[in-house]
Amino acid sequence: MRNTILGISAFYHDSAAALLVDGEIAAAAHEERFTRKKHDSSFPVNAVRYVLQEAGMDYKDLTAVAFYDKPFLKFERLLETYHGFAPCGVTSFHSAIPVWIKEKLFMKKLIREQLAELGDSKPPIYYPEHHLSHAASAFYPSPFQEAAIVTIDGVGEWATTTIGHGRDNAITLLKELHFPHSVGLLYSAFTYYTGFAVNSGEYKLMGLAPYGDPDSPRLAEFVRKIESDLVDVRADGSILLNMDYFSYATGLKMAREDKWERLFGVPRRESESEISQVYMDMALAIQQVTEKIVMKLCQTAAELTKSKYLVLAGGVALNCVANGKVLRSGIFEDIWIQPAAGDAGGALGAAYAVWYIREGNKRTLNCRPDSMHGAYLGPSFSDREIERLLGAYGGVPSYYKSFDELAKVVATRLADGKVVGWFQGRMEYGPRALGNRSILGDPRNPEMQKKLNLKIKYREGFRPFAPSVLEEDIQTYFDIDRPSPYMLLVAPVRAEKRIPVPSDYNERSLYERLYFLRSDIPAITHIDYSARIQSVSKEVNPRYWQLIREFKALTGYGVIVNTSFNVRGEPMVCTPRDAYRCFMRTEMDYLVMGNYLLDKKEQPEFSEDTDWKTEFKLD
Repeated sequence: MRNTILGISAFYHDSAAALLVDGEIAAAAHEERFTRKKHDSSFPVNAVRYVLQEAGMDYKDLTAVAFYDKPFLKFERLLETYHGFAPCGVTSFHSAIPVWIKEKLFMKKLIREQLAELGDSKPPIYYPEHHLSHAASAFYPSPFQEAAIVTIDGVGEWATTTIGHGRDNAITLLKELHFPHSVGLLYSAFTYYTGFAVNSGEYKLMGLAPYGDPDSPRLAEFVRKIESDLVDVRADGSILLNMDYFSYATGLKMAREDKWERLFGVPRRESESEISQVYMDMALAIQQVTEKIVMKLCQTAAELTKSKYLVLAGGVALNCVANGKVLRSGIFEDIWIQPAAGDAGGALGAAYAVWYIREGNKRTLNCRPDSMHGAYLGPSFSDREIERLLGAYGGVPSYYKSFDELAKVVATRLADGKVVGWFQGRMEYGPRALGNRSILGDPRNPEMQKKLNLKIKYREGFRPFAPSVLEEDIQTYFDIDRPSPYMLLVAPVRAEKRIPVPSDYNERSLYERLYFLRSDIPAITHIDYSARIQSVSKEVNPRYWQLIREFKALTGYGVIVNTSFNVRGEPMVCTPRDAYRCFMRTEMDYLVMGNYLLDKKEQPEFSEDTDWKTEFKLD
């Protein structure tokens, strides 16, 4: 019999399921991709059905189920927090505690009821702690036999940050930082104050930070105030937050806005309002403070473990700017970051914790470059399934028997300035599109960033885009000496590719700076000459690699623009139907699904009543 362990994360945000078969990842997926509700927190019944189907299994075949945290410990933290802050938090108490008493306190029963939809088997359920699940998701699929482990997020049960050490099949947690003192929640408080949505807008805050003026006295003052009034950063990277300024422990908001306004001299920015320079400087200030904390934590991890290698997970590990600086610091010889670093990845980590820690199975490194299979762990669809979908919509495709010929045609369209939806193979696990559910463009085109943001994604114009670059060409364009397969490292664009900015650059408006031609690949060069890089390997994703190789043959550039296949507020597309609807609702020029190529001009009028603005909530 095969040993099969189902990992589940649920009931907070980014629910997901992952399946290990004899210790190997068979499948993993976010629930949001099936329900089309971004950051869906519901029980991932659709994702569970998928991972079982992908492995050719029935629910009765499961050996064990692993849930990604310990509900009783989380409930203990809630009660002690409300008690410690009483009488504050009465409104939040009356909102949260009844739900726990009615449902979440009986998590085993709740999980059993949800799983009963899949069958009447009752495999044992295990509950690794939240940060152990993160640690397991980072260490076990990594290419390292031993490594320091750092996990940083908002909060699990009590822990908000941990430092650990992994060796062979064992993980030892060495240090913990406890709630309410949290790097993730500190960053989310600034996400909230700058007018973005918590638990989804942190990417925007990171993307806004480079627009801050690094030479501004206001920036220096913001950093000083953060470190003197909001957070005490210790030498080992541990922090103490001044809870007089935060309300997330017992309230329904992240920050006490009146105190923040007095401290920073500016009110909370209203969502969707114009972004003035003061909020850009605020974004850069908290990014700099966060990088300082992360660097200190990593230094402490190196000192405690004496390891040459580092693995990272938790939501803060998605801060690719901080990751790039840790790599370039030289504290470690190499680092590896779980591509599903947030709560979705906890499903995989929980399953790994059962396989290695509870069951004591031997760990053998036998996969290159790691055990994640490029994070291509979701559903795939045959040409026959694509054909049926197109028939239902009356879609008009061209079919190419030869992928070689299709790749040449699509590369030509990209070189002509067209935007292409690219739908291939298995869907990505984690928040990044890595070339299977992607929207693609020409990085040389100075209008491409504006077009993608405003006419395709329908999102804020300042948002940056990532390059997908041939792995063997990465050093041609970027100052980085190793692959970056998961788009989790930021590195500088090489000096010879840059165009100098004028002396008054930082005094110009956001969009004057944004649309200034900064390099010969402007669509992926951020205003500080950085880029969030995905390197593409021929071995891991041969089709995507071949497309970029054909683009290079045409243009001389082995790099293209890659952004996730969705519009603002929509989860990444999963099925051919999702892809076709997104294609027809936007100003994309072409759609490629499998070996089918669709030209927007040749498609019938799209007659569905709803549009994306009513179907998806803005994030």
